[in-house]
Amino acid sequence: MILSERLKQEREKRNWSQNDLAEKIHVSRQSVSKWETGKNYPSIEVIIQLSDLFHITIDELLRSDEELKEKIIRDSKQLAFPRWKVFFDCVFLLGSFLLVSKLLVLGLNKFVGTDITLLKGMPAVSNFLPLALMLIGGIGSDHLKDKYVP
Repeated sequence: MILSERLKQEREKRNWSQNDLAEKIHVSRQSVSKWETGKNYPSIEVIIQLSDLFHITIDELLRSDEELKEKIIRDSKQLAFPRWKVFFDCVFLLGSFLLVSKLLVLGLNKFVGTDITLLKGMPAVSNFLPLALMLIGGIGSDHLKDKYVP
């Protein structure tokens, strides 16, 4: 049985309306409705309150709802190096911006007949810097995306 069904069952077993339950745990009736229809999930704090209110274990509430278990696990994880992750994401975006700019200039030079040069005298930098930044940023970001605080 998934959480939405279990909540409704426990509420109806006590002859409570959605509004009654909402008042007992200090949330809106709309929140209870969304939980019971599976459109949303309660926070872990509310799950603890519901467990206490219904006199059932948290395990009994959560164990059968795989989607909710995954959401709680995912939400509880914190990246180990969030600043480095943001740094590498920014390096990747900078490389992407430079690459798009380079392609735009090349297109203007070829099709419009302009004569724009980027970093005159250093073609290696203008040609390979965007790709190098994208490569470094992508590898760094990808490496850190699954590193969580234990």
